[in-house]
Amino acid sequence: MDVKNFKKAGHFPSLMSAFLYFDVSFMIWVLCGALSLYITRDFGLTDAQKATMVAIPTLGGSIFRIPMGILADRIGSKKAGMIGMSLTILPLLWGWLGGVSLNQVYAFGFLLGIAGASFAVSLSLASRWYPPQYQGLAMGIAGAGNSGTALATFFGPQLANAYGWNNVFGMAIIPLLLVMIAYALMAKDAPNQPAPKSLKDYLSVLKVPDTWWFSIFYAITFGGFVGFSSYFNIFFYDVYGDKAMEGGLTKVQVGYLVTITVIAGSFFRPIGGYIADKIGGMRFMLLLYSIITICAYGISLMPSSFVVMLIITSIMMACLGMGNGSIFQIVPQRFSKEIGVVTGIVGAAGGLGGFLLPNNVLGPLKQATGSHVTGFLVVASIVLIVTLVFYAVTRSWRKAWATADSGVNF
Repeated sequence: MDVKNFKKAGHFPSLMSAFLYFDVSFMIWVLCGALSLYITRDFGLTDAQKATMVAIPTLGGSIFRIPMGILADRIGSKKAGMIGMSLTILPLLWGWLGGVSLNQVYAFGFLLGIAGASFAVSLSLASRWYPPQYQGLAMGIAGAGNSGTALATFFGPQLANAYGWNNVFGMAIIPLLLVMIAYALMAKDAPNQPAPKSLKDYLSVLKVPDTWWFSIFYAITFGGFVGFSSYFNIFFYDVYGDKAMEGGLTKVQVGYLVTITVIAGSFFRPIGGYIADKIGGMRFMLLLYSIITICAYGISLMPSSFVVMLIITSIMMACLGMGNGSIFQIVPQRFSKEIGVVTGIVGAAGGLGGFLLPNNVLGPLKQATGSHVTGFLVVASIVLIVTLVFYAVTRSWRKAWATADSGVNF
């Protein structure tokens, strides 16, 4: 691909603004998961409570994404982004100066979902600037802001170990303010920003079956990425931690391992979008779903070596990340005029998947069986079913709207 042509095709400062907003917001969104081993130590939580605590911010993000997507379509992504970042400061202050009970952690964790809602704003900002042949790469670059999760899992445990987990929330305000300044100076709404419509008109996309199909498919890829990103600290420490075995991993070392898996998922997202542009998003997604299924079954075998487990989980997270990029190579082609609200709805489904994964599958099954095996067997079976459904649905898409004369490789 010609990098010069790609940069000329859109507005690169806005693309970078979308990435930065997404990046710092994701760092903040998953802080409860990154700091989970320290928060759970202070409150003595059960397996189910641990899973709920790391999942609640994801639920918040799922709920806030739809109104933020509508806001981006109505007033423009730049203003919507500034509002989102301003509101994100509030739960960070609460976590820093409060957070003295589990209910407070649940409450400010839910409000951290405002940061997770950045998805609907940043992707619509990036998408509107780029033509169809560059959608996969542009959305992948903006979506690589998932890498903020790696910042949280890498630095969060170290800072919590040194200064206490409450203070980490206060420290997170600093990079947020810096990104707000950069966003205000660099971001610019695309000239094809649609005219505001009524709420009824925006929500009319809910009547379109494809909206729901995209939501289901993204609930697997993004839901898997963010759900595992939040839960893997607990998972790795349960299986390979110094309390599980002699000479096991410390909490900080577990943070390093989780960071590796998160990096795999984050930085492969734009690669997934690029490959989707080249060989077709539907074709590539079918391959990715198949690999994710195999990896989930592999994790359920619980290899004794954490290195082997790290390889399997990293491959799975890389495929989830590429899947996120691939799906959003297709979405703008189907909903070019409603990209903000559809991104919000599909993103909300992804966030809901990320909530259900630890809260309703992995956590409860671990508490009920005393092992993580059953949870990953269930996950693998769900992905297998979705893979078969994806194959059937995309066959009808190719006949209905994903035509060759669109200039897009589906």
